[in-house]
Amino acid sequence: MVLDVVLDTSSLTLNIADPFQPDIDTLTSQIRQFVHTKGADISGLDIKELILRMIRGIAGCERGCPADAKGIVSRGFKGFELQYIEGGILSAHALLNNGGHFYLKMFPDF
Repeated sequence: MVLDVVLDTSSLTLNIADPFQPDIDTLTSQIRQFVHTKGADISGLDIKELILRMIRGIAGCERGCPADAKGIVSRGFKGFELQYIEGGILSAHALLNNGGHFYLKMFPDF
């Protein structure tokens, strides 16, 4: 899987090698560092839980059940506007306090 992190006009691309055992602490640390270097604040957003839900929504469950990307969107997530894009892509958008735009876009690896 690929996770694109976009802050206004800057972006960071992260690979998620194993969606069933993601290194979520490293991912969130890299995202927070990236955002911090751009002068933005995402401390009020639960990106850790959101990323885990997005991974599960795209990868499905270990028993082989269908992915639930559209269900993630219909249930929503606090602080984010979620969108399902054809091909199994999930996008999450948050409007930051300073008026900036923060996106997480997750792409399946198939």
